[in-house]
Amino acid sequence: MPAEPLSHARPLRIIHCFRSPVGGIFRHVRDLAAAHAAEGHHVGILCDSSTGGAHEERLFEEIQPHLALGLVRLPIRRSIGPSDARALWTSYKELRQLRPDILHGHGAKGGALTRTIGTVLRINGSRVARLYSPHGGSLHYDGRTLRGKGILALERFQEHATDALVFVCDFERRTYEAKVGHPRPPAETIYNGVEDAEFVPVVPDPDAVNFLYIGMLRDMKGPDIFIDALGRTERLAGRPLSAMMIGDGPQQDDYLRMKLHRGLGQRIGMAPAMPAREAFARARFVVVPSRAESMPYIVLEAVAAGRPVIAARVGGTPEILGADSAALAEPNDAQSLAGIMHRALTEEGWAERTMPEPEAFKATFSSTTMAASMMRLYRRLAGDTGA
Repeated sequence: MPAEPLSHARPLRIIHCFRSPVGGIFRHVRDLAAAHAAEGHHVGILCDSSTGGAHEERLFEEIQPHLALGLVRLPIRRSIGPSDARALWTSYKELRQLRPDILHGHGAKGGALTRTIGTVLRINGSRVARLYSPHGGSLHYDGRTLRGKGILALERFQEHATDALVFVCDFERRTYEAKVGHPRPPAETIYNGVEDAEFVPVVPDPDAVNFLYIGMLRDMKGPDIFIDALGRTERLAGRPLSAMMIGDGPQQDDYLRMKLHRGLGQRIGMAPAMPAREAFARARFVVVPSRAESMPYIVLEAVAAGRPVIAARVGGTPEILGADSAALAEPNDAQSLAGIMHRALTEEGWAERTMPEPEAFKATFSSTTMAASMMRLYRRLAGDTGA
């Protein structure tokens, strides 16, 4: 959908707030920021200063020219604690100077900052709109535990300071309704999308390994399941196989020890985080063994690049690959994952039969569609239809 002509609508001042500048949330915000800046809107980012490495610093350098309202980084802890008061006060002082029309919070901490600060700004006369996208976040908590009950109750309470909820997939919306309750503010589902340039196929290198894991090195994303499944796939195939694990994270040493203990040290290479398309060229199949997801960008990126994906049936992944896709393994089940990895490796035409139809996939999961849908919502909340 073409951008609205600027002659008919004022540029909006949009601030995205989130905690951790890694993974899917960071990708989502970068895509929205770039698309909306290209339309003439003024965009800024506020996020944590203690998370990320060299790869993320390169991504900040790429997005910074699109940020007319700047980049604010300050310490924001993952867990709730006394330091939140300082983060809240510092964030408020930064954001009030920027006079935003839209405050869009992503993830639990970003949502709390956005809605608290936005409410104070409104008390002081601002008409700022307060949006919240969970991106999983609090929804990963178990409502049967004391901590989970507290976190989910806080989510319900914050609805009073929310002008709209934005879910990135139907799974996330259903989970919110089941754990928090039916949304009281207006709520929309707007799928994540990837850029047109990412729909150019990636051809595997001549020395490409069999399987690739790419993502955060932490148990929730399932690197341990990937290592276990590779060993099981070797036994099914009756021969050694090769793999790569690409990414950074707090449990990297655990997985290094695990692959060595399983006798897979020489057959599973490890490399730090890198651009996804560069990583895709290193393998024949991409494996996404997560224990929990919302709407995983890595699946979108891989399918767009023409790389076949094998993934756990979690979060919004079935909405990408198809509810009945033969590429979906049972969650947290290395044997189920290994069975699919073996079939993908040995059955002629497995990828062509299994992956989504390219044109339909692009129509649903492009960043152009995502950004246009989000801007329509922003305009509506700002009381500006662009007419």
